[in-house]
Amino acid sequence: MPSYQAVLFDFFGTLTRPVQRGAAHLGTAALLGCHTDTLTEVLNRTYYERATGRLGNAEATLRWVCAQAGVHPNDHAVRAAVASRHRAVRADTRLRADAVPVLAALRQRGLRTGVISDCTHELPAFLPQLAVAPLLDVRVFSVQVGRCKPDPALYLTACRRLELAPRDCLYVGDGGSQELTGAERAGMTAVRLAAPDLAEHMVFNADRDWRGPTLGSLCDVLDLVDAEVIGVGVG
Repeated sequence: MPSYQAVLFDFFGTLTRPVQRGAAHLGTAALLGCHTDTLTEVLNRTYYERATGRLGNAEATLRWVCAQAGVHPNDHAVRAAVASRHRAVRADTRLRADAVPVLAALRQRGLRTGVISDCTHELPAFLPQLAVAPLLDVRVFSVQVGRCKPDPALYLTACRRLELAPRDCLYVGDGGSQELTGAERAGMTAVRLAAPDLAEHMVFNADRDWRGPTLGSLCDVLDLVDAEVIGVGVG
């Protein structure tokens, strides 16, 4: 039996290619009557406040963002901007080419899989339409849990839903939100995905002092899992 019973992944930058805000976000700013640079500054500054979900639904959250930016659009504009932002975040989200094959291979090995993601309202809405969705046993979103990484609540929520102990889980992430440190503190084994393209990834509160194991690609997760199986067999 393998020493891990589940592999849990960060989403943005880990199962996806690097994320940057694309041109589609310009339309959201225009609908709100807000300068793009101002909206971007507010979005960056308030990321964790928004990602906890404590500001309300997507519409209420965007109204709060508008107030921070000093604009006060009408109801129609806010609703249109919520839809525009959903499309923009979806357009920024491109799965890694090896995301589906790696998830499928893990499940073929008998391991459970899941996502633990800091995110705003958009990801829970569109993830079910992505090719990885059928390959995920659990999906834990900060905007629904009410906490962001590295808070142990996210990791323990995943364990509870899987009915596994943290020690049974391997966590893989690029290191944003100090997620690797958080996973270790929760009792999981953590490894950093250090793919070369992540230099272009938008990240907040990175685990810059991480000195633990690193992987060069998602495919390396399979080698790590297989090595654990061999190690258990030899022992």
